[in-house]
Amino acid sequence: MKWIDISMPLNNATPPWPGDEPFHYSLTYSMDETGSVNIGQFRASNHIGTHVDAPFHYDSEGKKIADLPVERFTGKALVLAMENQPTITREDLQHINFQSVSKVLFKTNSWNDRTSFPDHYTVIGEGAASYLSSQGINMIGMDTPSVDPETSKDLPGHHSLYKHDILILEGIQLSHVSPGTYELMAFPLKMEQADGSPVRAVLREI
Repeated sequence: MKWIDISMPLNNATPPWPGDEPFHYSLTYSMDETGSVNIGQFRASNHIGTHVDAPFHYDSEGKKIADLPVERFTGKALVLAMENQPTITREDLQHINFQSVSKVLFKTNSWNDRTSFPDHYTVIGEGAASYLSSQGINMIGMDTPSVDPETSKDLPGHHSLYKHDILILEGIQLSHVSPGTYELMAFPLKMEQADGSPVRAVLREI
């Protein structure tokens, strides 16, 4: 059994969404101070690095992260190569066999330098969500910071996926993963008031 980590590392240099809270870790108390243990703390946006969005992120009446069933964050996932295109459309997906999977992870390779926020990256077209839903997909993952452009205010990708009850996993790393079918696990923290959560996303070969 082989496990593949597809999460971004979190450290004080992890690039946040522009203007959002960066990740910061520090020691609250050292072993020298306590005599027995190191105790640390961190501060960050809920959307730092590899993370999932809760509907509350883009709908004030939407479910928060702890409201979402835990089983939604695991299942068979198809990794698809979708390189060199600005938008993933319905037409890009119609020749794909989604039988036996409930998640799809898009390998766009449009965010290669993870030390800085990208100027441009692949996003999801509005028509893609309805087609993915018709194929039984209930979560998508992107190797980009978002399913929408950084400058978008109406968030068509987010809202089209939300309309079809498709959860959103963003910031995964797939450059070392071959296209194919895997088992995905990407569990969020059980934060009752949160609009999203960092996750440790992993794939298992099947």
